[in-house]
Amino acid sequence: MMKKALALLLVVCLAFGVLAACSAKEEPAAAEEKVYKVAMICDSSISDGGWGAACYNGMVDAAAARGWETAYTDSIDQSAYADTMISYCDLGYDLIFAPGNQYSDAVTQVAADYPDVCFAVLNGSTELPTDNIMSMLPNADQIGSIAGIIAGLMSKSNVIGFIGGMELDTTKSKLAHFESAAQVINPEIKAVSAYAGSFSDTAKGMELAASMINEGADVFFGDASAVDSGARQAIDQANGDTVTIIDIGQPSDLLGQNPCVACSVVTDNAGMLEICLEACENGTFGNEVVYGSLENSCVYLGSFNDDLIDAETQAKVVEYVQQLQDGTFGN
Repeated sequence: MMKKALALLLVVCLAFGVLAACSAKEEPAAAEEKVYKVAMICDSSISDGGWGAACYNGMVDAAAARGWETAYTDSIDQSAYADTMISYCDLGYDLIFAPGNQYSDAVTQVAADYPDVCFAVLNGSTELPTDNIMSMLPNADQIGSIAGIIAGLMSKSNVIGFIGGMELDTTKSKLAHFESAAQVINPEIKAVSAYAGSFSDTAKGMELAASMINEGADVFFGDASAVDSGARQAIDQANGDTVTIIDIGQPSDLLGQNPCVACSVVTDNAGMLEICLEACENGTFGNEVVYGSLENSCVYLGSFNDDLIDAETQAKVVEYVQQLQDGTFGN
């Protein structure tokens, strides 16, 4: 009887030993969650205080919101657009961000060879999107009009200046609406304009702005990245200790960057790019234009320089911008 009891006890102990051994086995490792990666190419510098900086910061903010890794290559020549994108594709990047319509030909070329990579083009045309290309299109008409409203209210000489980088459709639209909106406020106003043929030639920006100042321009607006930074330097030099010539910044809020900056027209590049990142994650990317406007807050009025624009004028700007959003401005 004692032997049977010992035998039974041994069986129970062995059983518990087997169960303990089984429970001690490591659980299979969970599959690692994919980390998505986005890279930006840019022909201007990300420290240009203008377009390049705004687009880079927009990418960083959009990526942070969705947990993506980022990379960039800036200050590249047009001849290097395609090869730079190809390098990122070969490194396994999920999305290439091209911040300008000037990259469209290179994007179309590379996207055809890398159908599994997403390509997002800021200011890309409505005809550009394919299965792996999306355009992000801020409302250039509204951007130019907001700047024109400020210029129309602020100009004392009735001459306003516009400097463009390249003769892109979006830039030409900004110029046209800059002038027409200003003339709604003040029919006597005329715009003087020039194109630098570059987005990075700071010296050219200084030269063009100085020439326009000599023509009497006292309010400036630009669409030329680092060229605009040069223009603001020339404006500050012309002003000396008293600001009589002002600049309207874009695409980020440039208040405080230069003494001449009176206000900015801000484009929320991060908001539009985040829509593209989400679509890339979800497998719904492609064949779409993401629009940015006053209506969805991807275009908006930046901060006022209280020393340059008085409270009454600020209120008028806000009123006219609201009319622009409502579709009643100029009616």
